[in-house]
Formats: sequence, C-alpha cells, structure tokens
Amino acid sequence: MIQLGMSTSCTFGKPLDTSFKIAKRAGFDGIEIMVSTEAATRSAAAIRALSRKHDLPVLAIHAPVLFFTQFVWGTNPTMKLERSVDLAREVGADVVVVHPPFRWQTTYAQKFLEIIRRLERGSGVALAVENMFPWYVGGNGTRMYAPGINPIEMDCDSITIDFSHAALAGQNCLEMTRDAAHRLRHIHLCDGQAPGSSGKIFDEHLAPGEGGQPVAEALQYLRDTQWSGHVVAEVNTRGAKSETERLRILRRTVEFARRNLGQI
Repeated sequence: MIQLGMSTSCTFGKPLDTSFKIAKRAGFDGIEIMVSTEAATRSAAAIRALSRKHDLPVLAIHAPVLFFTQFVWGTNPTMKLERSVDLAREVGADVVVVHPPFRWQTTYAQKFLEIIRRLERGSGVALAVENMFPWYVGGNGTRMYAPGINPIEMDCDSITIDFSHAALAGQNCLEMTRDAAHRLRHIHLCDGQAPGSSGKIFDEHLAPGEGGQPVAEALQYLRDTQWSGHVVAEVNTRGAKSETERLRILRRTVEFARRNLGQI
C-alpha cells in the first residue's frame, strides 16, 4: 500500500515536535524530515522519541542540500549524503531525497552519480534524486544544476518526482511519473503553474488541485499500476492565517491524495 506522508517543509519554521503533531492531526501515515539547522532534525535519538510519541513513522530523510542548510554537517557534500544515509538507517527510513549538485560544485558533480550508487548499494537506503528546475534571471532560465535538472535522464537507480518543480521546469508531472518507470521511489505531492501559462517564476508548492499540473491523474496512475513507494506532501502553508487554516490545507491534501490513490 502506498504510504502518505508529510514533509516537515510543510510546517517550515516550526519545531520538529510540532511538525509531528500537525502531521498526525492532519491524518498522514508518516513524515519526511528535512535535515535543517534545528538540532532535533539531525538527532536519531530525538527523531525516534518523537516518532514513538506521536505514533508516526519516518518515511524519508531529505538531505541538507538547500542554500539555508549549506553549513549543516559541514560543507562537504559527500559527507552530507553519508550522514543523511546513516540517519535514515537509524530512524527506519528507507529513502533519502537528494537534489542534483549545483553546477559550481564541480568535483562533486562529476562524481555525484557514482557517489549515490555506492551509498545506495552499500546501505539498502534509496538515494532518490529529485527533479529540479531552471532559475529565472531577467526572464531567462539559468542552468544551476549538474548533471542536470531531470533525473529521468540520469544514470541513477532511484528518483523523486516533485510536481511543483515539474511545473516550474515546464514539464508534465504525469508524463514524468510514467517516464520514471521502475526507478520512481518517491513523490513530492504539491502543484504549480508553468511559467509560460502563469507568468510565475517561483517554486510555488501549491496544495494539489490548486495549480495546473495533472496531479489527480498522476496519483491515479500510481494507483492503477500498483506502485508501492511514498507520496509525501510538500505544500507551502506559510500563507495560512492561523493554525486552524494550516491544518485545513493539510487535511484537504490528505483527502485529495487518498481519494485519487483509491484509499477512501
């Protein structure tokens, strides 16, 4: 059965304990932890304690590969992946989500696919490379990642498809889901509009059904093909005017997902 999780990015800025509490109240099956500057997100003991407290398993670890986490666990990107894998194993997660390297990380980028394959095969944890998007400067797309933004075109064994990133790259999330085939291990459930249709150039992470991506159809495809990975909500709730509204957004996300996955 497909497990439905919530990324801690949905509650960005909240303590990890609060994120677990909200995920449980919203009705998710588990949680994905984005390793961040909060010490608890890097502590296996703290994570296990919160998992027991809220009766919510950890489905995945998101490696600290964002700008705001550039100094978490040092600056060596290979070391960050190694520690992410170790943390995943210690808390019972079977997926580590990782972004492609930034293009200026030349040495790391050259060895990236070799590194993730070595870590994946040595640990039994899937290092699922996430699709990214061009950065738009002055209306023009700028290449920021190497070897690229689309893991389907890479020689990697495991893939994460983020529906908002697909939108910003002008791609169709249903087509990407199909094209990833047996390598698809993880979904970031959200929505977005492609720049050509909306004029927006930022990664929106809308709630599913609020953008222009065929999100429902992609989930139905996963249902119909009896896919068995994780679907994890990565929805921006920072605009919520209250905790009640935040919870309402996340509960709607759960209902949308379960309906289209055939779980209700």
